[in-house]
Amino acid sequence: MKPRHRAPCRPHHDVEVQDEAGQVLKRVRLPEGMAGISRFHELVARFVAEDAEPSDVLVCIETDRGPWVRALRAAGYRVFGVDPKQAARYREILSSSGAKSDKGDAHALADMLRTRRRQLREVAGDSEVAEAVKVVTRAHQTLLWERTRHMLRLRVALRDYFPAALETFKPLGLTSEAVLKLLAKAPTPASAAKLTISQISAALKGRRDIAGKAEAIQQVLRGEHLGQADLVTAAYAASVRALVAVITTLNTEIKTLEGEVEAHFGRHPDAEIMLSQPGLGAVLGARVLAEFGDAPGRYACAKARKNYAGTSPITRQSGKMRTVHARFVHNDRLVDALHLQASCAILHDREVRAYYDQLRARDVGHNAALRQVGNRLVGILHGCLKTRTHYDQTTAWSHRSQDLAA
Repeated sequence: MKPRHRAPCRPHHDVEVQDEAGQVLKRVRLPEGMAGISRFHELVARFVAEDAEPSDVLVCIETDRGPWVRALRAAGYRVFGVDPKQAARYREILSSSGAKSDKGDAHALADMLRTRRRQLREVAGDSEVAEAVKVVTRAHQTLLWERTRHMLRLRVALRDYFPAALETFKPLGLTSEAVLKLLAKAPTPASAAKLTISQISAALKGRRDIAGKAEAIQQVLRGEHLGQADLVTAAYAASVRALVAVITTLNTEIKTLEGEVEAHFGRHPDAEIMLSQPGLGAVLGARVLAEFGDAPGRYACAKARKNYAGTSPITRQSGKMRTVHARFVHNDRLVDALHLQASCAILHDREVRAYYDQLRARDVGHNAALRQVGNRLVGILHGCLKTRTHYDQTTAWSHRSQDLAA
């Protein structure tokens, strides 16, 4: 007997219990929190033998994290997390009418676990340290993405009413402290034209050639440029002040969270191995660790880790036609981290650069080459974690030397 469970984004959980033959034994709706999980344990006890082990109970749930998942795993149940898109596709197999309900979703998950268990991924038992690293790294990256969104809004606003500021400040970085200070002090063309060399220099503190940069900025801001009517300019200035305030706050919190990322990552036993990999620093290494997780045995081989990372290609074949494509369904955060790792690695590791150049010589595009570099680096990381050894350039790329010698 295998209880199945579904946890939608609502303050309740629809549960369906099925036996091995697919017969529905019980349907029930449970509340959130301790009351719900207690009733779930009571429900399980009604349908399992007295001498049954907790691992005999299989639970299918439409998420892989959260208090309920943690409580279910703590009880010893085997928990399988299903991607919502995967669940939706299976629901279409069971019914072509398009009807949808929480009760129907619970039935679909129960049937999926009974018939396609081998195709589902069991929720990994990551360590508490790895879970903590994931929390802070995801929060840090989310704030970075939010800052980019606000920066793009700021750029659009400046382009529409203050193109001189965009031309002047863009090389400095619109999210830099210097630019934010100047925009906060002078958000309109008229006020910016009144900025003195000393005011601009104070904002540029810590940069090279402050005098030269300050003079160039002042010269551009005091030139003649196209603009908007005074009333419209004042409205734009109000929106820019708000954006500047938001980005300034984000900068502060990003810096704070970066310290938390480094602190939590430093506590993990795999931190030194991750940092030995080409292209990985503390923040990027923490992201890779967090998204891969550290549950023992989660990846049976390097190929399994590459497939999860989304760096390995997929093959589509129909008759005599055979094509190879990049994977479009993947963990966006992990793919982003591995892309950044490959970009950094080709600049600092000669063997990685040689592999990249070899791909480019075969007319492989830049992004496709970086994806293949990232795929190779994932395999190297898997080997290092499996053998508990640091990255060694000679060992990792020995096959290339053998191929050249041959």
